[in-house]
Amino acid sequence: MNEEINILILSCGTRNKIIQYFRKELNNRGQVIATDCSKLAPALYDADKHFIVPTINDEEYLDTILSICKENKIKAVLSLIDPELSILAKHKQDFLEIGVIPIISDYEVVEMCFDKYAMYKFLSQNGFETAKSYIDKETFYKNLDLGNINYPVFVKPIKGSASININKAKSKEEIEVLFKRFNDLMIQEFMDGAEYGADTYIDMISGEPVAIFIKEKIKMRAGETEKSVSVKDEKLFNLIKEFVKKAGLKGIIDIDIFKVNDEYCISEVNPRFGGGYPHAYECGVNIPKMIINNIDGKANDELIGQYKEGVYMMKYNEVKIIGSNSG
Repeated sequence: MNEEINILILSCGTRNKIIQYFRKELNNRGQVIATDCSKLAPALYDADKHFIVPTINDEEYLDTILSICKENKIKAVLSLIDPELSILAKHKQDFLEIGVIPIISDYEVVEMCFDKYAMYKFLSQNGFETAKSYIDKETFYKNLDLGNINYPVFVKPIKGSASININKAKSKEEIEVLFKRFNDLMIQEFMDGAEYGADTYIDMISGEPVAIFIKEKIKMRAGETEKSVSVKDEKLFNLIKEFVKKAGLKGIIDIDIFKVNDEYCISEVNPRFGGGYPHAYECGVNIPKMIINNIDGKANDELIGQYKEGVYMMKYNEVKIIGSNSG
C-alpha cells in the first residue's frame, strides 16, 4: 500500500484547475490542502481542506505554514504566486526538517528569475539570445545613438510580476517621465515576433528536464495567456533543456520566449506553475503526476514533446458561490 500523500498549495487564489488536477492525480491517496489570505479566493473551495492564513508579509506567516504542515502531515508544498517563492526557497531547510519537500528551485536561482537584469546578464553571458536590457538610461541613450537599439522599447520594473507598471516608450521624453515616476526600472528591447510559453518540469530527484510543453500565445490578459495553441519544435526543446540545466532550475518552471528573425529569445522565467498550465495538462503533460512520483521517491522518465500539437486553449469566466459563514 502506497503511503498517504498530503500536498499543500499556498496562495491558491483563482487557480482552481491546479487544485483539481492534483486531487485527480492523488486519486484519494491523500489530501490537497490550500491556503490563501482571503476567504474569497475561489480555489480554496476546490481543495479537500483549506486554511485562511496571514499575508505573506506578516511575521507570523512562516510559522503558520509550518504548523499547518506538521498538523496535516504534509509531504510537499508549493506556491502559485511570485512573491512567496522567495520565502519558500529561503526557508527550504525549515520544511525539509519536518519532512516536507518544497517544490522550488534553490534560493539564488529563484532570486535571479525575479531580477530581470540579473537574468539578462546570465542569458547573455551564457550565449542565449535575449532582449537587450539597460538599467542606466544614459547607457541606453548612447546605444540608441550608435544604432544598437531603436524605439519603441519596454520600460519595466527590474523586479515585478503580472505585467504591473510595464510601459511601451517611443521617445526620450516618455522614458524620462517613467524614470521620474517609478524606481528601479530597466529599459528593454521591444521583441517584435511570435510569443511562446514553455511549461517545463525538471525532476526533483534526477535534476533532468523531463517535460516541456510549448504553446504559441494568441491572446494575453494581465500577463497571463488567455488563448494559445500547442506547438512542437525540436530546436526550442533543445534550447530549453540547455537553459534550465545551465541555470540550475528545479521543479515546475514557466518560460516566456519570443521568436524574432527565426531565432528564439528567452524573455522571462517564472519558477512556478504558469497561468497557462491547464493547456499543457489537457494535452497530456501531467506535471502534478510527476510531482507525486518525486514525493514517492521515484524519478520520472523523460516525456519531452509527448503531447498533441495544434490543440487550442481558450480561457473563459466561471463562478464560485459560497455561504456567508464559509471559511
